[in-house]
Amino acid sequence: MTGKDFKAGDKVAWDHSQGTTEGKVVRKAVSPTKIKGHKVAASPDNPEYIVQSDKTGARAAHKPEELRKL
Repeated sequence: MTGKDFKAGDKVAWDHSQGTTEGKVVRKAVSPTKIKGHKVAASPDNPEYIVQSDKTGARAAHKPEELRKL
């Protein structure tokens, strides 16, 4: 556990190949799920957060250590 715990609605930022994106946490995933056809191997011991970009509205899954609370 990384000690980072986010909740739905939290404003966060994350880095990607085009720079930094800001958005909000939609939900915490603790079981395997799919985002845009990609498998997200989330589990209670390895949760991921579903985030939505403020700019594009696109959703993605990120590990807690990849997110920064704003």
